[in-house]
Amino acid sequence: MNISNLGRLIGAGLLALGLHAISPSAAAQSFASGLPAGWSCFGHCGTTGADGVVGLAPSGGTQLGYVSTDFGVIGASPFALGDESSGSRLTSSVFSAAAGDRLAYQFNYVSSDGDEYADYAWARLVDAGSGATAAMLFSATTQPAGLLVPSANMPAIDATLTPATASIVDNSTVWSPLGDDAGSCWGAGCGTSGWVQSDFTFSAGGNYRLELGVVNWSDGAYQSGLAFDGMFIAAGNHITAPVPEPQTWALMIAGLAALWFRRKRA
Repeated sequence: MNISNLGRLIGAGLLALGLHAISPSAAAQSFASGLPAGWSCFGHCGTTGADGVVGLAPSGGTQLGYVSTDFGVIGASPFALGDESSGSRLTSSVFSAAAGDRLAYQFNYVSSDGDEYADYAWARLVDAGSGATAAMLFSATTQPAGLLVPSANMPAIDATLTPATASIVDNSTVWSPLGDDAGSCWGAGCGTSGWVQSDFTFSAGGNYRLELGVVNWSDGAYQSGLAFDGMFIAAGNHITAPVPEPQTWALMIAGLAALWFRRKRA
């Protein structure tokens, strides 16, 4: 087998793993086939099309991902701000990035809660080795004066948000992932943020995970959710499936090399 054929073999292996690169102008469809294999959900996570007050992300696509406090579990939040209740957390598999790479995402927070019940949502980049927060990408909090994006009660955002702050679309809560509370509103402050773009540039290369979550405050009533879509990383490369972890790459390369040598001897 010559080098050209080996290259085609490796290319076929990458496609089998679900890795695809598309041009920066192509529509983002990260969740068109559901949640990517290898991503882990703690609580209630899923995908849906345009639904109620949450339309498809501005980047396009046919489905979006979400996390919801409806059927959430205790212990979903990593922040422990004081009175968290049930929630949900979705964590990607490990992916690699180089210094200068760009990560972009789009978020939409919806809450049927209000008044003093400060439900909140977040998206953060996690160092795959230490588990520490590498960067905050998005945050939102329910408050009586309306949803606050970014949240004043959470760690500062390391990404650039567009718009920089989001005004609430008051009483806009008709969204199926909220379960029986879809269309409901408890006091002042419930509604949706609308779609917010988050752009982050890596200052250092490494291995990372993406974490997205939402949590109830004080009680488990009146649900909140976070919609997301449009993930791009680096120079327009679009992750439609998890990037293999380092040990997975090593096994794949070893297997391809063994196959090449067997075919060469034959």
